[in-house]
Amino acid sequence: MSLAQVHYTSAAPGDEGTAGRFTAVGPGVSGALLAEIEPLVRYELPGGVPDRPSDGELRALPQAFGYFLLSDGSRLVARSAPVRDAGGHAGPGVRFHAHAVHLPPGVPLPGDRLPVEAWRSPHWVAVTPSGAIPDPLTLPPGPAAVSEGLDDFAVSRGPWLAAVLADLRRASDAGASGDRPVVLVERQCADVARWLGLASVTLPRESAERLTFTTYTRRPEGSASRVVGVGPEDAAAARAAGLRVHACAGPPPAGDGPADAWAATAARVWRSRSPELFSEARELPGEPFAAGPLAVTALCAGVELGPDGRAAAAGWAADRPYALDAERTGQLVEALTSPAVDDRTGPEFDAAGRLFGALEGRCPASVTAPLAAMLVTEAVRGGNGSLELPRREAFAGPEGAEVAERLGPEILTELADTVGSRSVARTVQLLRVARLLGVDSKESLPGVVDRLAPALLAEAAAHDGPPGFAPALLELLDEQFEVRTALLGALDRIAPGGPGAVARFLERVTLPFTGTQALPHLRMCAEVPEAMATLGGDRAAVWHRVLRAAGLSPFAEPLVLRTAAGLVWEDRAPTVGEARLLLDAATSDAHRAAGTWARLVDAALGASAADPSAGGTSAGGTSAVDASAGGTSAAGTDEAAGLAHDLLRGFPEEIGGRERAGLHLLVLVRELRTGAPEPGWAERVRMLCAQAEPVEPVLRERAHAALVERLLAPDRPGAELYDFVHGDDAELIAAYDRAARTETVRARLRTQPAYAADCFTVWTAHPHAGRAWPPVAAALLDDVLRPAVRGMSAEAVAEVEETVGRTGSSGRADAFRDWNRVSALGRLGRRIAGRVRRG
Repeated sequence: MSLAQVHYTSAAPGDEGTAGRFTAVGPGVSGALLAEIEPLVRYELPGGVPDRPSDGELRALPQAFGYFLLSDGSRLVARSAPVRDAGGHAGPGVRFHAHAVHLPPGVPLPGDRLPVEAWRSPHWVAVTPSGAIPDPLTLPPGPAAVSEGLDDFAVSRGPWLAAVLADLRRASDAGASGDRPVVLVERQCADVARWLGLASVTLPRESAERLTFTTYTRRPEGSASRVVGVGPEDAAAARAAGLRVHACAGPPPAGDGPADAWAATAARVWRSRSPELFSEARELPGEPFAAGPLAVTALCAGVELGPDGRAAAAGWAADRPYALDAERTGQLVEALTSPAVDDRTGPEFDAAGRLFGALEGRCPASVTAPLAAMLVTEAVRGGNGSLELPRREAFAGPEGAEVAERLGPEILTELADTVGSRSVARTVQLLRVARLLGVDSKESLPGVVDRLAPALLAEAAAHDGPPGFAPALLELLDEQFEVRTALLGALDRIAPGGPGAVARFLERVTLPFTGTQALPHLRMCAEVPEAMATLGGDRAAVWHRVLRAAGLSPFAEPLVLRTAAGLVWEDRAPTVGEARLLLDAATSDAHRAAGTWARLVDAALGASAADPSAGGTSAGGTSAVDASAGGTSAAGTDEAAGLAHDLLRGFPEEIGGRERAGLHLLVLVRELRTGAPEPGWAERVRMLCAQAEPVEPVLRERAHAALVERLLAPDRPGAELYDFVHGDDAELIAAYDRAARTETVRARLRTQPAYAADCFTVWTAHPHAGRAWPPVAAALLDDVLRPAVRGMSAEAVAEVEETVGRTGSSGRADAFRDWNRVSALGRLGRRIAGRVRRG
């Protein structure tokens, strides 16, 4: 069919108010379409054009060749070219003429050519014809002029090639019609057309047809095309407008360009002058712009690719092991394993490992052997711990023997190194490769597992969740019985030193220790999470269950005591009741061997008033000492003191220093409360507290409370009181002051004249005993004793006075009368003052 042609000419100088006019319009082009076409074909001269350019200067001016999509679905192919003004008007001597061809919706170009192929058509005209002219889209058979020299052009634009192809691919996407254009900066508009020629070869046909363009414009920000060309003078304005600009007319860009595997591979194909590979690649299965098919085609054709391209090829072939014939499979493997390649990456090796797994058993060993050799060489020399290794059968032939001979000494040397740092993944990988290649590593195995066992715990604790080395480790233990036996034994040996860390590791990595090995400590570590979840806060029950999981008696293997205690009381001391349970579970020799006696000492010294095992208060209610100590239970003190007594007897050589003094202090506290301690106990309390520094606050509180309770008792020995007062221990005297002010002591003073007399004697007997005692005694006389005496009857006061005189001296009785008279006078004065106020 004949396509409608349109001609448009710019206004002549002097035609004010018009930009130009249509000089010829073919049939079927409506006025509405002409209004849409007019801004598309307008032309603006570049800057610096002389008023009267020479013929050479005129030919050097850019021509705008474009392909546009119109609102009704039709398309327009147009060329706007500058022409000399022949009208003889004053002013610039250059105008422009636009020649366009209108394509109705659904009508292809003649010969099913692409629009860019019409760039050099000889039928474009620069004047309005007087009659019919050939359709410029009707091209002669064979490649169009724009296709000639594309290889040379691609090589010359190598630094920009991958980035531009990536942007042209995105611009050709069906959903990119509303995006802003990609700007190509070239000195010659013909080079913009060549870029579009590269795209037409590289992209699938349907993508290339969506790529609307214009090879030259002064205003790229207002263009509706997906690709626009501009001269260097307009590049800055395009960048300022926020457009994606490729300055191909300037210096090469810095850096490696975008990380687009398809575009990078396409650029390599062009630089190798092999554009025919694009059509070959499109015959392979896969997404249109997946890098895999193109990379496979390129590698099989001998094109060198980078790591991303090789990884894409290996990954694609691994997913489709039947897509290539035997010849191309061999070519691909040869290219991937070429000794000349020295920039392989982790992802590339991972893809190669997947390819080996896909090809193994489907291809002859001679085809897959280079892949297997490359993978194990990387595992040994490259340190890729996550690499998927081949199976052992891959190294059964002569190729495997050659690899083993080359890598075996390196593996054994590194495994024997006990000085340098080596990650778990690295050690696991070396052991697995040694087995694959048949390298005997038994001699170095004990040292390897002794280093590997603690490293497992340390690396696992450094991260949340399952560690990255877990899958490879489990495969190693499944593959090699001797390694599994040695490693589990090493973990079992170190478990008593840090059972909590081992238990947390086993929660993340389920090790296979259900065989015949005893492994008592590992079994206990594996049991504790479920025991904790089932039994909750009953630590005694958890301890019994964990101990049973060991399968060994503490008498036969004392270290199970340490492991069980570490699992149940990892970061805290047992209570007194739990410590008693632990102590009674084995002999002192077993606890001595296990080192658990230290936990028992901590339990005794750290026993608190709120200890559930401490029992309730004494039958007599809360004593003065109880109140002063914040409710410390006498029964709890007795339990802790009983434990302390047994520990001092059971571990006399092990317990020393402050711990020994603290335990003796506990025993003394019990004796002060319940028995008759040896004389000198007041001084012993002070001495033991000093030796036990830093003494636990609860223990200090109990000792002080027991001491002052005994000193406030009616039958307290005078010698002990003398030692206490003259010891001038401010902290002890403060505890005495607090205890003397409790309601228990006040009630006793009010109701027992003999006790009141005794307290008067004590609180007035040592007026010059150090610095701490005199002010406390004076305050107790005024604040505690005086109110008690004031509330007594006259007979009771007389009894107090008589007792003071009988137990002390007549002078002491006179002192009491004087002290009491001052009190009475004070009462009388207050009574008189009250009457005066009432009067």
